[in-house]
Amino acid sequence: MRFAKGHGTENDFVILPDPDGTLELTPERVAALCDRRAGIGADGVLRVVRTKALGEPLAEEARSAENCEWFMDYRNADGSVAEMCGNGVRVFARYLLSSGLVAADSFGVGTRSGARHVRIEPNGDVTVDMGNVTVFGEGTARLADGPVQGLRISVGNPHLACRVDRPLAGIDLTTQPSLDAGEFPQGANVEVFRESGPGVLEMRVYERGAGETRSCGTGIVAAAAAATPEGQSATWRVRVPGGECTVVLESGRAWLSGPAVIVAEGDVHLSS
Repeated sequence: MRFAKGHGTENDFVILPDPDGTLELTPERVAALCDRRAGIGADGVLRVVRTKALGEPLAEEARSAENCEWFMDYRNADGSVAEMCGNGVRVFARYLLSSGLVAADSFGVGTRSGARHVRIEPNGDVTVDMGNVTVFGEGTARLADGPVQGLRISVGNPHLACRVDRPLAGIDLTTQPSLDAGEFPQGANVEVFRESGPGVLEMRVYERGAGETRSCGTGIVAAAAAATPEGQSATWRVRVPGGECTVVLESGRAWLSGPAVIVAEGDVHLSS
């Protein structure tokens, strides 16, 4: 099986080229690929498939993806399907360009949350239009070292973004946060963040289906939205353990910019 490996601020992915949609991508195979000891190791899998070959109906809110040639079929490290992945879209775009599957430096990518427009910046960073960001109100989670409160936010996938007033390094994200099933029937990513300077946020995240990761693009956007007064525009630099991204919020929409690189390509042999 051909693969590539890439990352965006150390949020890393196994990339599987499957233009005609012939690859059987079971949860067991995804988990095996993402295993950091017995597999390649990653936070998730990006299957590169033509939208017309996807082989599954798209939800009404994702129909705009039908206008894109390429579809990002994203799976979490545990094999579960996810609606959206901000860093994943940026790495996916970098792969399309570096492998010659697109020629322009601005194009659309299909996702289960709909079409996402990406562009390659002059400095090499990749910017993605993350679409609408919706704040639903307050929510709570219980971490290993106690409860946190934050805002329930959708960035095409569900988040609880929690502002804290203590050093992030001391927060225990070793176990999955406990969430109210009524607030999050599909689970959620949980972010803890604080403002470390004018226009600068620090953030850590526990991702649904993956555990704590070095970065999370949709989580970065959710934290920026939670830090911005309702109805206002803002630009934030968001620092995560794996690096830094920039978020621009305007008129209820978000744009996410940061580095995205392909680090390896090759063949992998798995029994599952």
